Amino acid sequence: MSKSSFQPAVQDQYETYPYPARNPADERKRLITGSPSNLVELNHYLFSGRRDFSQPFRALVAGGGTGDAAIMLAQQLADASPDGKGFENQVTYLDLSSASRRIAEQRAKTRGLQNILFLNGSLLDLPHLELDAFDYIDCCGVLHHLDKPETGLKSLCSVLKQDGGMGLMVYGEYGREGVYPLQSLLRDLTHKTEKLSDKVKLTRRLLEKLPASNNFRRNPFLIDHKASDAELVDLLLHSCDRAYTVPQLTELIASSDLTIAGFIEPIRYQLETYIKDPVLLRATESLDGMTRAAMAEKIASNIKMHVFYVTRQKNTVAKLEGTRASAESLIPVLREMNPAQLATSLKKSPQLKTSLEGVPVTLQLPRLAAALAERCDGTKDLSVIFEELKTLDSRLEWDGFLTQFREFYQAFNSLNHLFLRRTAP
Repeated sequence: MSKSSFQPAVQDQYETYPYPARNPADERKRLITGSPSNLVELNHYLFSGRRDFSQPFRALVAGGGTGDAAIMLAQQLADASPDGKGFENQVTYLDLSSASRRIAEQRAKTRGLQNILFLNGSLLDLPHLELDAFDYIDCCGVLHHLDKPETGLKSLCSVLKQDGGMGLMVYGEYGREGVYPLQSLLRDLTHKTEKLSDKVKLTRRLLEKLPASNNFRRNPFLIDHKASDAELVDLLLHSCDRAYTVPQLTELIASSDLTIAGFIEPIRYQLETYIKDPVLLRATESLDGMTRAAMAEKIASNIKMHVFYVTRQKNTVAKLEGTRASAESLIPVLREMNPAQLATSLKKSPQLKTSLEGVPVTLQLPRLAAALAERCDGTKDLSVIFEELKTLDSRLEWDGFLTQFREFYQAFNSLNHLFLRRTAP
């Protein structure tokens, strides 16, 4: 690992304040999950739902921190493997911080995971680490901390298989309003303070004194710093930090000849989420998808991070298109939701209600929503679900069933709750 390939200040920060703050003992009672890198989710967006995770699958977590993504991936892949242990070196963890690595290793030990290879290093050195290519790369919260994010992305691509994909996260500009003026203020306030712990104390003191007019204080979405000192340092005292708008993000991804397969959650990037006026919507009909996503981001003004999947390939997202035979082989899979409990809830109300950081959302569901939810157990394909529902209503025809399922799927998929996989590769 070359010392010139990363900023010493960044490494020092994470040695002193491993991020995010985690207690390895907590692995005995819970598994932290999220996006990207949920297997059902990444299979849907990057492999058209065709990937069989009982077979060897190599994943890299570049910038592994205290281990959230590495532990989540390793546990899922172990659970999917024939013996429940996973394959040797199935997940590679890479991070600059030795302190963060120790926490991640202890978390893996607590869970009994043996399918992770732990390495210290910079993702900028990946082309020289002599690692075999990866099917999937998770890189969250790292590119926006590099002097040259485009170089970091190219480095990741150098170890990605041609048909592989990545799950990425970078900061969103509008949802972080108030962060960067406060970062600048703190650099001036703490410029004579050498110890990072003393800078933390000064920052805490300043936060207590901010007037109600301050943009950081007025931003209700910025709460991470309240969790721990590690979160505060990462948010306000980072030595290298930037955020992206959708157009800037698109430009970054294109610099490595990649395309965005999907944003998480899709509903946040859909104009229809925020605009109901048909006249306004008609004015946007001729715009391409990314322009509309950029408009949605500006209207919402609450997206503080962009989570998304990228790939070199085209048509990698599982879709409800094609022939009836093609649609019949699709298996709808709920993510971290119990089908029976969801069905019970939907019988009480045909609506799906949620809130996107201050934006209330109500989605209307089709008549068969409860019956569909009950059968989305991850094993039944659409042909089986159709036949089961037809026994309850002999008048039900395939086209009518597919129309209702599409409405059901679009609602739950937009909120990142429902995905598709194939019965066979």
